[in-house]
Amino acid sequence: MTREIVAGTRRSTLAMAQTQLVVAQLRRIHPGIGIRVKPIITEGDRSAGPLQEAGKGAFTGALEDALQVGSIDFAVHSLKDLPVEQPAQLTLGAVLNRVSARDVLMAPGGVPLIDLAIGSCIGTSSQRRTAQLKAFRSDLRVVPIRGNVDTRIRKLKQGVVDALVLAEAGLIRLGLIDQPHHPIDFDIMLPAPGQGALAVECRQNDAEVLELLEHLDCDKARHETTGERAFLQALGGGCTLPVGALGEWNGETLTMRAAVYSRDGSKTVRVQGEDNRARLLGSSLAEQACKHGAMDLLING
Repeated sequence: MTREIVAGTRRSTLAMAQTQLVVAQLRRIHPGIGIRVKPIITEGDRSAGPLQEAGKGAFTGALEDALQVGSIDFAVHSLKDLPVEQPAQLTLGAVLNRVSARDVLMAPGGVPLIDLAIGSCIGTSSQRRTAQLKAFRSDLRVVPIRGNVDTRIRKLKQGVVDALVLAEAGLIRLGLIDQPHHPIDFDIMLPAPGQGALAVECRQNDAEVLELLEHLDCDKARHETTGERAFLQALGGGCTLPVGALGEWNGETLTMRAAVYSRDGSKTVRVQGEDNRARLLGSSLAEQACKHGAMDLLING
């Protein structure tokens, strides 16, 4: 590699930490490589309103634009934020090893969800998390909360909310895993498709960068997230939809369970299956879900 490589990232603390993780891995594999990190402000960073109002690609569109015009050579994303429909000239050069797909409840003393006081106020801006919280405990009051992880934790400590729901992977990557928290069982809360995985996006015709990134790709994470995202894509895409999916790849077969929720959590369509073809499994499970009324839940809530 003779040229300097420019890595694009959002400006948030978590996004920068995730990008530095990718850069460090590349430098270990390719000693002496020149990489410069370029922070970029996205529409989601500018918006203070609900996530669903920001539209598809709120946290990724500006990075994809920079890739297309050549001002960066690759972009690091939280895969759950990346729309399932990519621009034709872009591709996922690598999906890194998943540290955790799980959601966690952060509350004083690390109490589990079941032990929260009746009527507790939980902060999350995710329709998926909101629906699953209400499905499990209809007494809880769920309120939107925006900001980076540090900001949300500060609001918790200030008593703005009684608890938060966060991705465990974010706590791990920020070195905050020692903060009091309790994992939420997958039977209660399925993750967003792609949650916990980092994706590195680049141009399809950039052979040099593709060759660099292929050493970062995790076969297990690639299979699991391909199935999960295929499920979401078959339902019309949209990372803010109340849809959960979890794939588990054992080296030969992908086992996947997924669910679609009404926004108030009162109705749920659940499906599961297994196949060695990840994309086909995801789309076929979505077809099953639609036969049981999933689209009505997504359209009418």
